[in-house]
Amino acid sequence: MLRSARKDSGLSQEEMAQRAGVARSTLARMETVARGDMSVSALVRLLEAAGYDLKVVKAGHIRTLDDILAEQRQRGDS
Repeated sequence: MLRSARKDSGLSQEEMAQRAGVARSTLARMETVARGDMSVSALVRLLEAAGYDLKVVKAGHIRTLDDILAEQRQRGDS
């Protein structure tokens, strides 16, 4: 998915890594998951660099984590 996001954005690995503030080698590893390297913070920055937002959705549901948190704020939950 990360590689597809980068290519859809027309970015090289070097360009995307620079925009995200991560090493190109980190991006390359994350695209191939060669060493199981899935730093969430790096993944979020890389997706943002390609113009994407990361949304957390519970399997089998259509509401995102943002939707659930907004509902809790409206109800006054913490």
